[in-house]
Amino acid sequence: MTKVAVLGSTNMDLVAYVDRAPERGETVTGREFRTIPGGKGANQAVAAARAGGDVMMIGAVGDDEYGVRMRENLEHSGVDTDLLHTAEGPSGTAHIVVDGKGSNAIVVIPGANGTVTAIGPGEIAAIAEADLLLLQLELPLSAVLEGARAGHAQGVRTILTPSPVQQLPAELLDCVDLLIANEYEAAELSGHAEPHAAAEVLLSQVPALVITLGSKGCLYAARGSQTVHFPAPEVAALDTTGAGDTFVGTLAVALGEGRPVPQAIAWASSAAALCVQKPGASISMPYRSEIDAA
Repeated sequence: MTKVAVLGSTNMDLVAYVDRAPERGETVTGREFRTIPGGKGANQAVAAARAGGDVMMIGAVGDDEYGVRMRENLEHSGVDTDLLHTAEGPSGTAHIVVDGKGSNAIVVIPGANGTVTAIGPGEIAAIAEADLLLLQLELPLSAVLEGARAGHAQGVRTILTPSPVQQLPAELLDCVDLLIANEYEAAELSGHAEPHAAAEVLLSQVPALVITLGSKGCLYAARGSQTVHFPAPEVAALDTTGAGDTFVGTLAVALGEGRPVPQAIAWASSAAALCVQKPGASISMPYRSEIDAA
């Protein structure tokens, strides 16, 4: 079983479903409101666990009702939360608007995630025992960098999702084995809106990368190899929230199992396609049996 350590955020997603997202200064009437456990770190942890991984979540929740619910959600999905600490104050929240086409816009308020500025010996030991380490940017960069250093020092395959996107220090990128970015993130990091051009620039910073393209699939690029486009399964999207995290968590498990990259990407793409056909993030993530049957 693939051992995955996730150093990342836990947020309660506060989701408003609307026919059309409001323009600046505009008020619209929504169809539905839901509170759903999420956060990029927690989402990737749930996705990896449901795909069959042995997953450890490293991070923090607040000492509020949201914190209790988010911990329970992780544990229900089979994620080990021994290193998910409880901090004084509110948990992180993500305020999400999902329109009638399934597209979303998100505002994240860090809450307890902002208290994770460093990692301790227990976290470093857990990372060292993992096959893969998943990182995102919803925790303070100082903790992300410490985690990346720990993984790199122990030869743990390290995957970074650069979201929310920001310019990244070379010291962090030097520790990354695989960068998984969406079109917008890749453009921001590379200065090129065209994905192939972005991939060429980013390969000077990391040895391999995936640029996800939504319904158009994804690009995979690695040093010394030709960039390959993988199409996405054709489905009707209800809610794209969490699709990228589903892809990352599932891909990590597949790579840890030694699957060839094309097979691993196809499996992860199937998982993401299943996710977008249901509302919410973590609650819509498929189990291994569902992905295999897709």
